[in-house]
Amino acid sequence: MNRAITGILAALMCSVFLNVKVQAQGFPVEYWAIGDVLSNVDVSPDGKKLSLMKRPSKKSDPIIEIFDVKNMGADPYRIGSKKMEITGYGWISDEDLIIAFQDQVSKKIKGFNQGTFKSKLAHFSIKTKEFKELNSDRSDKFEAINFVNSLPEEPGKILVNHAYYGEGVSTRPRDYYKLDLKTGGKELVLKSGGFRWNYVFDHKGNPRFATDYDGKNYNYYYRQLGGSGWTKYFSQSEDSFETFRYAGLVENNPSEIYVIANNGHDRTGLWKFNLNTKSFNSLVYRNDTVDMSSTFRHSNNWANPGKVTGYSYYKDKFHATYFDKQEEALIRRLKQSIPDSFSTSISSRSRDGDTYVVYNVGPKDPGTYYLYSEGQLKKIGSKNSLLDSTGLSDVEYITYSSRDGISIPGFVTKPKGAGPHPLIVMPHGGPYIRETVIFNDWAQMLANRGYMVLQPQYRGSKGYGLDFYKSAFINGGEGGKKMQNDKDDGVKYLIDKGWADKDKVAMFGWSYGGYAAFVAASRSPNLYQCVIAGAGVTDITQQLSYYRSRINDAGAAGIEQIATWTDSVNPIDEVDKVNVPMLIIHGSVDQRVPPKHSRKYVKKLKDKKIPHKYIELKAADHFSNTLYYDHKMEAYPAMFDFLKNECGM
Repeated sequence: MNRAITGILAALMCSVFLNVKVQAQGFPVEYWAIGDVLSNVDVSPDGKKLSLMKRPSKKSDPIIEIFDVKNMGADPYRIGSKKMEITGYGWISDEDLIIAFQDQVSKKIKGFNQGTFKSKLAHFSIKTKEFKELNSDRSDKFEAINFVNSLPEEPGKILVNHAYYGEGVSTRPRDYYKLDLKTGGKELVLKSGGFRWNYVFDHKGNPRFATDYDGKNYNYYYRQLGGSGWTKYFSQSEDSFETFRYAGLVENNPSEIYVIANNGHDRTGLWKFNLNTKSFNSLVYRNDTVDMSSTFRHSNNWANPGKVTGYSYYKDKFHATYFDKQEEALIRRLKQSIPDSFSTSISSRSRDGDTYVVYNVGPKDPGTYYLYSEGQLKKIGSKNSLLDSTGLSDVEYITYSSRDGISIPGFVTKPKGAGPHPLIVMPHGGPYIRETVIFNDWAQMLANRGYMVLQPQYRGSKGYGLDFYKSAFINGGEGGKKMQNDKDDGVKYLIDKGWADKDKVAMFGWSYGGYAAFVAASRSPNLYQCVIAGAGVTDITQQLSYYRSRINDAGAAGIEQIATWTDSVNPIDEVDKVNVPMLIIHGSVDQRVPPKHSRKYVKKLKDKKIPHKYIELKAADHFSNTLYYDHKMEAYPAMFDFLKNECGM
C-alpha cells in the first residue's frame, strides 16, 4: 500500500470527523452526508503523473491534486477554484487538462428544465500553470463549449461543439470544431444543420455516424472516411419503441458495425450490421431474460482508440464477455488481488499500457481506486473510507409475481441479523430508466440502520424487454395503478418469505419514486405505516403541460411520458384519502419537478388538517450532484427521526 497517499486520505478523514462519536447502531449520519472524498483518479497519457479529485473538508468544493507517479510521497500540485465548483476533468495530452466547473448563478429557477446552475469548461496547462476559459457569456444568450473528444494524434487540440442557449433551451443546431488550445483557433469539422444528433466521431475527429428524427421515424446515417455526405443505413418507426443503437466498429471489417437492437425480438441483443447491404448480418449474443447493456472498449484508449473488446449484460450484476483474451486475463488477475471485488475495471491507462488505475465498486465497497505501476498494485484510497465493509450489506437479486402474473425483478439490501426486518420500499425515478444496483448509498444507509430495502424494478423499467417496458403506458398510463401494484406485491412477497415485518413498512422515493410515495399515502387498505416523498410529482396536469411544451416532437420518449401523465393517478386529487404520516422533501430550485408540486400538496394537507412534515432544502436542485452536505444533514436526520417516531420503525 502507498503509505503517502493512504496517510493523506486518513488524515483528511480524521480532520473532518475528529469529534464524531460512533453510534451503537450504524455509522453516524455524517458519514453518509460527506459525499465522495476521492474521485476521478487518472494517469496522464505518458504515465508520469497521477491526478485525482479530493474534498479537503466536509463542506468544501473538490480540488485536483497531481502527483509524480515515481515520487508519490512528495507534495502534489493542487488546482482549486475560488468562484466555481470543479465537477470533473480529463487529460487530453501529457501536459494538458480540460476541467469542468459549475456555479449556482440564481436563487430561483426560471421554469421547467431551466435550472440555476451554469457549467463551464477551461483548459489548464501543466507547464504554464494557467487556466484558459473556453466559454463565453453574453447578456441575452449563453454559449456553451462542450467537450466531445480528445484528439490523440493532434496534442493540444480537442473536438468541441458549440451550443447556444436562450431561455434555457438550445436555440440552434450545434456546430463541431477542432479547437487549438494554444492559439484559440477553430477549424470547422461539421456544421450540423437540420435535425441530426447523436453524432459519433472517430479518434481523428472524423464524423462517422449520426441520427435524426423526422416526426415519425428515427433515421440512422453513416459517412465514409474522406466523404462529405451522409448515407441512411437504417430507419425505424417511433411506434415500434424498439431499440437500435450504434455500439462500435467491427475490427478489420470497415463495412460492419456492432449495434444493440431488438430487431423484432422482445429483448435487445448485440448484432453485426452491414452498412453496404443495410441489413443485420448476425446475432452475436442475446440473453433470454434481460436486455443487452453495452459493448466496452479497450482499457488503453490512447493506443487502441475505439476498439471493441467485449460486451456485457446486467442482471444480478454486470456479466462481461471478452473478445480480447488478454484484456479478460488482466481483469481476472486484478479481481483476484482486490478485496470485495465486484465490478472491477481499468478506468485510466497510459499510452504504453504499463501504468493504469483500477477501480472497484460493489455492495461492500463504495468505490476504491488502485494504481498499478512498475509491476505493483497499490491502493490509492476509497470514495468514502469511513464506510467500512463490515458495516455494509449484501444485495440480493430477486423476482416475484405481480397480481396479474407479470414477473417483477427487484434488489433487496439486507441489514445485519435475523428477520423479519422493518422494510423500506425505494422505487427508482424516471420511471423509464434502467436501474443498476451496485452500490446505492441510500439503500446501504438505511440497511446500516437496520432497515431492509427493496428496490422494485416495476413495469416500465428498462432492461427487461420491450413488452415489460411498454406495459406501463401503451394502453394508458399505469402510474399509481399496475405500476403501484408491482411495488405493493413486492412487499407482500417479502412478508410471506418472513424477511419483512408486516407492521413496519414504509416507502421512500425521489422524483418518480417520490410520486409513487405520494400515491402510496392514499392507498386503501394500506400496506405502509408511513411514506417519505422526495422531489415528487403531485399534479400530473402541471407536469404534463411542461412535457407537452417540450417533447411533443421527441418521438417515443414523448409518447411514453405524455401517455403516462395523461392517464395515471393524480396525487393532488387524492389528498382526502391520505391515511398515513407523510414526510415531504423538495429542493427549492428543483428544475425538473419544480417545488410548486410539493407546495401545492402541502397547502391542501394544511387546509384539511392532515398531519405531515415538510422540508424544503434551500438551493437544492433535483439531481444528486446538487444535494450537498448541509442538505443531507438536514434531510437524513429528519428521515430517521420520522421513521422512528412517526412510523414506529
